[in-house]
Amino acid sequence: MSKILIAYYSRADENYVNGEIKDLPVGNTELVARKIAEYTGGELFKVEQSVPYSKNYNECIAEAQADQKRNARPELKRCPESIAEFDTIYLGFPNYWSTMPMAMFTFLERFDLSGKTIKPFCTHEGSGMGKSESDIARLCPNATLKKGLAIHGGSVERSVREIKKWCKL
Repeated sequence: MSKILIAYYSRADENYVNGEIKDLPVGNTELVARKIAEYTGGELFKVEQSVPYSKNYNECIAEAQADQKRNARPELKRCPESIAEFDTIYLGFPNYWSTMPMAMFTFLERFDLSGKTIKPFCTHEGSGMGKSESDIARLCPNATLKKGLAIHGGSVERSVREIKKWCKL
């Protein structure tokens, strides 16, 4: 039986949801990650920056865009020593400026993912997976990349069947 890691980046606080700024106690991507853990028995790992983005939505997206333009690799609060024991990595994130937050680049570059299966998932407000799948393929050329799952952030609670079905693929 394969061992599963669900590594995800998620942000609570102010978020853009269905055309409005809303204060979320738990980020949408974390809600999806928890469902995946429930359906797969996988182990959750939250990817967090040592210096988090602002709790204010507009400041956060400006900081995220600046990091992307600089091709930054933010320092992580913590990271697993190894992920060698895992065969499948579910990789979750909100879509920031058409790809993953730069902290996910930091995470992926820490490990040799050769031979691993990567199943990316993202939450978004209309931009889907963006170019995140091609970025993952570039960062992890010797991994098997499965088709990602993009979930509209405002629809996370109504996407249970879709998430469950995707986990079985």
